Amino acid sequence: MNNNSFSIKLYHGYGHTHNLVLYGHAFKYRAKSTQNYSNNLFVNIRYLFRLFLLKPYPWAQVQLTFKDKVIRQNTEYDGFFKFEWNAGENISAGWHVVKAELMDDQGLVVAESTGDIYVPHITQYAFISDIDDTVMVSHSATIGRRLRELFIKNPHTRKTFKDVARHYQLLALSHTDASHPNPFFYVSSSEWNLYDYLVETFRFNKLPEGVFLLNQIKRWKNLIKTGKTGHEGKLIRVMRILDAFPNQKFVFFGDNSQQDPDIYSSIAIKYPKNIEAIYIRNIRPEKASYTQDLLAKVAEEQIHTCMFTDSQEAIDHSVSIGLISL
Repeated sequence: MNNNSFSIKLYHGYGHTHNLVLYGHAFKYRAKSTQNYSNNLFVNIRYLFRLFLLKPYPWAQVQLTFKDKVIRQNTEYDGFFKFEWNAGENISAGWHVVKAELMDDQGLVVAESTGDIYVPHITQYAFISDIDDTVMVSHSATIGRRLRELFIKNPHTRKTFKDVARHYQLLALSHTDASHPNPFFYVSSSEWNLYDYLVETFRFNKLPEGVFLLNQIKRWKNLIKTGKTGHEGKLIRVMRILDAFPNQKFVFFGDNSQQDPDIYSSIAIKYPKNIEAIYIRNIRPEKASYTQDLLAKVAEEQIHTCMFTDSQEAIDHSVSIGLISL
């Protein structure tokens, strides 16, 4: 296999001076998948299929360079790697570039890539948002309808809920300015295969730039199971973000199609001082009373809660509690 086949993929990282985190994948082979923004079903299916056409590079060495620091790490069985390190010097707020190199068994560099890490101001809010059925219409509780959304739509035709981008843009600037936006973390049960698809969907719909935390990568034969698992992993990913930023106030966004109310309420009750508010989009009216009961328990901890059907309701609530101003 020639070296042109090897590749390394970095995802947006996050942290502060004493705790920086970056994720990525190493591949022995990864199909080229340039998105053609077509309404043709077969063009979209081909693009999606190619996102899952890959061969991870397990147990390979990856070398990360950040400023003057060099760190080495080995990939896991599925090619995934995670760097977590202390910068050793004060890192200014904003986006910072990192470089990663993939080594072969002889220690030769066979692929390299650059990525970005976001360091927020310590005084700011931070926002953790689910993606499917919170930001994007996904029908994630029904596998057939979920796959239909994926296959028929592309990142420029995927539908986001009305006013959700406006709400998130206002929150990104809550008590700060455009040059120092509040951080957004987008947590999903979708796999890392869909990273570029999701980033492009969010940018096209003018949602704030953020860090995506997704689920374990899948091979093409498991494409039909996309987004089906990972709720336990979601709880762990949310907890990692809270651990990385112990001094920030978090606002959670989710929906009641699956596990978000349970995950968010259990975290909020355990760490009430870290949570400012929880917003749940009411996707499943039959679960509304159950969702309200969970949020009522959270409200006892002096945490703001809002179950909403339309994003305008959520915007009005954010204004009423002083989170944003219009």
